[in-house]
Amino acid sequence: MFTVRVGRRKMPRQKFRSLLKILTVLVPVVVISMLILQQYNNPFISEWRRASYVDVDVDESSRASEKLPKDTDGGCFMDTHCPDDHFSFYMKSGAANVIGPKICIQNKMVLGMMLNNAGEGLNIVIMNGETGNITKTGHFNMYNNEVETLIEFLKSTEQGSIVLIASWDEPSSHLNDEVKQLIADLGSSAVRSLGFRDNWLFVGGKGATVKSNFEKHLKNDHNLNKYENWPELLELKGCIPKYMN
Repeated sequence: MFTVRVGRRKMPRQKFRSLLKILTVLVPVVVISMLILQQYNNPFISEWRRASYVDVDVDESSRASEKLPKDTDGGCFMDTHCPDDHFSFYMKSGAANVIGPKICIQNKMVLGMMLNNAGEGLNIVIMNGETGNITKTGHFNMYNNEVETLIEFLKSTEQGSIVLIASWDEPSSHLNDEVKQLIADLGSSAVRSLGFRDNWLFVGGKGATVKSNFEKHLKNDHNLNKYENWPELLELKGCIPKYMN
């Protein structure tokens, strides 16, 4: 005769503890996995994450200005002593279309945004080659086709004058053969190859018979540009010999 015991068999205490440990590990893993899946399925979070890695189309000047140097000196920098029969000069081109150019003579600013006499395009200072006096300044927007005014400005410059030119933003649009010849006659070697949004600095003389050594030209190259669609700003300094009759 058999006696059958009906009821639940008790789980051994050791197995219960093992199961408890497994659940302690698995439950947090499952919860974390669910939270991660919810984040990636959330449209707002997904778009925010994508925007962190995708190049967002923003205004060119705003994006370029983040990399621009700060124009904090407000004046001129010249650490080279020039002989008595020379004029010291320091100049820099504009940076992108945000920071304007600057031209200094004998440690004094003669053209710049602080003087309210600089603008986009070509910025020019005319100096008397004998006395060092500034006879006139001007800025000519080539993008807006101010080339005829520029031609008149250059033609009216007196013999023996020193001409300093600094570009800002876009210096070459509508720059025709006549004005290129006028600037080449001042001693420029780069004016004929000046292109869209190039940076350019030049110092020459009215009546010059040789090419100027004071000239810098940096091409606009999207693969090499420092400020998105503009090249790095240029700086130029030196000693200009006085004009002798």
